[in-house]
Amino acid sequence: MQNWNIAVTAFSKTPLLDTIKTPEDLRKLKVEQVRQVADELRQETIDAVSVTGGHFGAGLGVVELTTAIHYIFDTPRDRLIWDVGHQAYPHKILTGRRNRIRTLRQGGGLSGFTKRSESEYDPFGTAHSSTSISAALGFAVANKLANKPGKGIAVIGDGAMSAGMAYEAMNNAAEAGNRLVVILNDNDMSIAPPVGGLSAYLARLVSSRPFLGLRDIARRLSRHLPEPLHRAAKKTDEFARGMAMGGTLFEELGFYYVGPIDGHNIDQLVPILENVRDAAEGPCLIHVVTQKGKGYAPAEAAADKYHGVQKFDVITGQQVKPVASAPASIARMPG
Repeated sequence: MQNWNIAVTAFSKTPLLDTIKTPEDLRKLKVEQVRQVADELRQETIDAVSVTGGHFGAGLGVVELTTAIHYIFDTPRDRLIWDVGHQAYPHKILTGRRNRIRTLRQGGGLSGFTKRSESEYDPFGTAHSSTSISAALGFAVANKLANKPGKGIAVIGDGAMSAGMAYEAMNNAAEAGNRLVVILNDNDMSIAPPVGGLSAYLARLVSSRPFLGLRDIARRLSRHLPEPLHRAAKKTDEFARGMAMGGTLFEELGFYYVGPIDGHNIDQLVPILENVRDAAEGPCLIHVVTQKGKGYAPAEAAADKYHGVQKFDVITGQQVKPVASAPASIARMPG
């Protein structure tokens, strides 16, 4: 049986990733090293899926986001749930399964989706769309009722977000308060694109503790103002957030909305996730814009962004077509 254990050598293409078995190891690194981890994680994902085939483009699109989430949040105590699970391969690599990642979708190997029996980092078995927010809400409220630490974090795509089940969950999200974090992975730019450095700065500003504290004080004071001044104060708060955001719908559902932000920029992701983790307000929805197939040229150029692939050549991106076998009844026919 082939041994996939990873040895740290002077010739390794992934020297920093080689030192990480679980997110606990990742969280020991300096923030300046997280970018390198993400780069090496993308390389490992490409190499592994070239051997096994499987869902590919979505995973490449969340490499930085996956790394940042595990770096900032206390997984597995904070329950991380990937909607559907197509994007979970980088997550599996960072959560103690790298030595088996090349058994993906093989008999006796790793599942192509998150699987509870496989790891404590997979708290919810997926493969169905639009269930992640309900599950994260359940974990968050359970911890709240039991007075235990731990958040529920749902990562959901813009397509899955369009389903009624997702909105039903969000309509009840206020019960969880700041224990629920929803990350909208907008990989089709179908909602709103980020608008450069100003957007990132404002998203970081409005997710920060000083802004949230001042906002709460201002809101309490404004209740005692004459109605015209009260309305003006409310509009000022909306303006401060609305300059960077398009989150009116989510605000109406009771979420504190942050975004859109560049989901491939570690320097933006880390401080914003940190602010949301520590925020007293909630639930929070972070709107992250990503690109399917990011970082692998053949995938970026393909119409389907290599959503699902056969085994392929890493250099060219050329997929190996499976050999079709004739049905047994035909194979037995005389020539």
